[in-house]
Amino acid sequence: MHALKKLAIATATVGVIALSPMAAYAEDGDMSRQLTEARQEGSVWTAFALNRHLSPFSIDVEIENGVAVLTGEVESEVDRDLAEQVALGVEGIREVDNQLKVEGETADRNATGDGERSFSSRFNDATTTATVKSKLLWNRNTEGLDINVDTQNSVVTLKGTADTSEAKELAERLARNTEGVRQVDNQLQVSAEAGTADKAKGKADQAGAAISDAWISSKVKSSFLFNSSLDGLDISVDTKGGQVTLGGHVATSAEKDLAVEVAKDIRGVQGVNADSLRVGNES
Repeated sequence: MHALKKLAIATATVGVIALSPMAAYAEDGDMSRQLTEARQEGSVWTAFALNRHLSPFSIDVEIENGVAVLTGEVESEVDRDLAEQVALGVEGIREVDNQLKVEGETADRNATGDGERSFSSRFNDATTTATVKSKLLWNRNTEGLDINVDTQNSVVTLKGTADTSEAKELAERLARNTEGVRQVDNQLQVSAEAGTADKAKGKADQAGAAISDAWISSKVKSSFLFNSSLDGLDISVDTKGGQVTLGGHVATSAEKDLAVEVAKDIRGVQGVNADSLRVGNES
């Protein structure tokens, strides 16, 4: 992949981690909560990663209703207490459930003692998790599902429930087509409760009128950048009244079809016009 695309993906992902609840979803409390918790998880993890005392350790973070649950291993009680204080310093975190274990020299460090390499690996995994979570939230067919995402060494694990086998397969496909993912462990269980997916989709469609064109264009463009099968830098996106127009160039007809499919699945999109999206050397 081109270095420019890698830079664009990293930049877009920082935007995902820093994302705050949008006014467009004011009436959708659950969506706002999920987005807030995803932002807070990213903020806590970033604070750990940038702290030279904590960056060598593998610390997992889960946020629920303002409570940060910390798990993993650190080397001393001082590190354990420091992690708690750093987490409490993140906006919106009101309480910390500190489950960190003190394991001395057996704490999870990079085998070579190279903290920089460990940081790089964990940063990539955190970026992948944030990206996959965002794609699931933005997709009209998966945003209402109860899915937990975790990434270890570029392997994404999906846990939770899906309403149909098709929804389960879609979640796996969205994760698998994410840049940097080498494997997906799909542990989603198909729920026996019927109609939940349709209700979630209907709720998303009802909220469609409140979703701004700028938001749609941003999420379509980001989804292109996050997709390992598309060169999103060569595709332009313009949205008016929920109608998305794609322009630019793609290498093959298959890429064009994929771009249309990805755009159609974003919340609030009413239709996609790809007449201006050229294939190969078409003028």
